[in-house]
Amino acid sequence: MSISRPVGSPIPVSSVPNLRDAGGYRTADGAVVRTGLIYRSTDLGQLTDSDVPALDALGIAAVYDLRTVAERENRPDRVPAGAKEVPLDVLADRDPSAAPAMLQKLLEDPRLAEQLLGEGETSTHLLNSYREFVELPSAVTAYRALYTDLAHVEGPALIHCTTGKDRTGWAVAALLLLLGVDEGQVFEEYLLTNEQLLPALAPIFDRFRAHGGNPDLLLPLLGVRREYLEVAVGRMRADFGDIETYFTRGLGVGAEDVAALRSRLLNRD
Repeated sequence: MSISRPVGSPIPVSSVPNLRDAGGYRTADGAVVRTGLIYRSTDLGQLTDSDVPALDALGIAAVYDLRTVAERENRPDRVPAGAKEVPLDVLADRDPSAAPAMLQKLLEDPRLAEQLLGEGETSTHLLNSYREFVELPSAVTAYRALYTDLAHVEGPALIHCTTGKDRTGWAVAALLLLLGVDEGQVFEEYLLTNEQLLPALAPIFDRFRAHGGNPDLLLPLLGVRREYLEVAVGRMRADFGDIETYFTRGLGVGAEDVAALRSRLLNRD
């Protein structure tokens, strides 16, 4: 069931922060991305019993989990009733030492965080990640499977990773660009994560401070920055020229599936 909300507004499910509808945005040719079909969020591993009805009310038919195997095993999703679960490991081909699993160690050890993330290292790490979203073979495989399935899934879908900001951020941004949403609006949607995720992570910042760390060091790691998405968009254009060629040649999504995505997700009335 789709409930009318302001475009980009958070859906109040407290145990699943950064949950919002990716629809409602207008395209250059006057169409509107349908609401109630594409949602994005953090993982569902901490979904509480009290929040189950609110998540079930969205009618989600498929959950696309972009996390690594280790992340999924560490905190399995609590999938909505009746939804199929689709694991798509974007970073399977990445050096394990740079995997998101390293994040927990950094959060628990301020000295290690200072060594590895100080003096701009955090931003460098994230910028490299966004290049990988476009070029890493496992990312290509995962995103191809995601968009191909989204073209035909019957019912609303939820896309997530761990914090729902990077792997999910590129997944949603690329989809909105393909649908014809203005790039400025795509960036605005992407940056909403800073408003909708960071407040929920206050306990993490507090614990880091209590262990002697500077919480500001975590901001570029746990939030998003415009330059992160700019790197992925720039890499996509350098490699493929435009978003449609990225989908068809870079990812190998068939032209019929691209057309199906547009038909399913755009309202031209």
